[in-house]
Amino acid sequence: MDTVKSTPKMTTGLSHRPGLMIGLLVGLMLTAALVAIFYVADALVGTPFVPFDMLDWMARNLPGGVITFGIDTVVGIITSLRLGETDVAAKAAEQFISISGMLLTGIVASGVFFYVMNQRETDGHNLRPGYLLGLIIGVPVAVISLAVNFTARTDPAVSTIWIVLAFLAWGSAINWVYNRLAAAKGRSDQPEASAQAIDRRSFLVRVGGTTATITLVGVGLGALLRNSDQGSATSLAATSTTSGTEPMRTDLPNANASVQPVPGTRPEFTPVAEHYRIDISSRPPVIDEATYKLPITGMVDKPLELTLDDIRSNYEPMTQYITLACISNPLGGDLTSTQKWTGVSFQKILADLGLQDSARYLRIFSADSFDETVDIDLIMQDERIMLTYAWDDQPLPERNGFPLRIYIPNHYGMKQPKWITDIEVVGDYEDGYWVRRGWDRDAIMVATSVIDVVATDQVHEEDGTTYIPIGGIAHAGDRSISKVEVKVDDGDWMEAQLRDPLSDKTWVIWRYEWPFAEGNHTFAVRCVDGKGDPQIETSRGTRPSGATGIVTVRKQIDPLTNA
Repeated sequence: MDTVKSTPKMTTGLSHRPGLMIGLLVGLMLTAALVAIFYVADALVGTPFVPFDMLDWMARNLPGGVITFGIDTVVGIITSLRLGETDVAAKAAEQFISISGMLLTGIVASGVFFYVMNQRETDGHNLRPGYLLGLIIGVPVAVISLAVNFTARTDPAVSTIWIVLAFLAWGSAINWVYNRLAAAKGRSDQPEASAQAIDRRSFLVRVGGTTATITLVGVGLGALLRNSDQGSATSLAATSTTSGTEPMRTDLPNANASVQPVPGTRPEFTPVAEHYRIDISSRPPVIDEATYKLPITGMVDKPLELTLDDIRSNYEPMTQYITLACISNPLGGDLTSTQKWTGVSFQKILADLGLQDSARYLRIFSADSFDETVDIDLIMQDERIMLTYAWDDQPLPERNGFPLRIYIPNHYGMKQPKWITDIEVVGDYEDGYWVRRGWDRDAIMVATSVIDVVATDQVHEEDGTTYIPIGGIAHAGDRSISKVEVKVDDGDWMEAQLRDPLSDKTWVIWRYEWPFAEGNHTFAVRCVDGKGDPQIETSRGTRPSGATGIVTVRKQIDPLTNA
């Protein structure tokens, strides 16, 4: 009797297909590796780092209320948990969110892919569904990156092709892993085949090990390359950095002032490398000075196209010591800095344009897609408004607005574009980037005063009385400061000493000698601006016009001990 030999068949039932949770895990592993590959490619050849582009795109397109809520939440967490300098911690948080968002996208996409594949027949070799997944994710991401990226050093076409190819490889890898897992129980009617079948757990361990290696090597190599590229800039920045414990600069205009800062007060002059940075992008734009030209067009008879050298050479420079603050700076926060700004008065540039009679405003555009509107009448009334090209006698740092940024006295930083690429003279007003998102149209700086230190390590005695010095800063835009007062517990407001400021546009360093008293005390400070207007004591948040209120500090003062 003849025996009919059956042909092994691939199992098509769903009971042996990899489940949703495995799909999510595979998505996490492969997307982490993809992020690392994007990172090392960015550092090596300058292709886009996709997670940052995705976050920047969301920041430009989400409703203003959502963006503001996000900003307030991040700043609130940083301040409450004391996670370090607000601007540095905020950028780190943005970058963490961007990478987490891409990981989440990859995890969900992989989970959906596994679910869909479990509903259809498969021969175990077809990778076309994976390629389709890569295109579905990769093409929109490439388009978004093309629209918002301004840091890539590669040609946009090359960047776009690279992103699509990377996602095609990612999608096919997800498909390949699925096929191998689905085949692990294949041909189960043959014992010898079953003995050789892939064990899912060991296979996933191997996949995890491979992707972990790619991720770690990619991140490490990318960081090494990036640190190497930034080495000279970091070295230069380090030479200009001054901590609060180092000797004060002697080249400042108030170097001979009699009132000295209390040790522990923030530096009167902020080192360039420590100046706060708040902007709308994950990373600063990269602008090549050799090819940079600033077009000024619109309602003018003589349009201009200025190189940076034109601005430096053809216009008389002006220098101002300036304290700038972010409107999102919480009460007593660190999003404020003082620097020496050099540039050219905007009045001189407007004089060369031949403004038409109906010209009313400047629309200023930045490389990071930021924009703002400036009233021409305001410029004509204030020669201090300037196009700035240098800080502390050095070109603007890339992170702080190179090649050009504007300075407008008495206004928060949200009104002052950086990385300026285009100026248009127009007749009608349009809201700027942050105004469209619900912030104050004028954004005038409010008066504020801060206690930086109750210097219990600086106790001293004068005329038989023991004192503890208290120090800090006060600022009111360009209105200067006429008085600072300190109150301890329920006592009277007592006037502090004021150090001569660097200029009427910078903060004032103050100090108060408090008669020593042990115990737990509450210290408060308030100020009066140069026009005689007192600081607003009513507490309010940063949105939409800047934070107000009284800064208080609680401090336990221990009994004095004899050495």
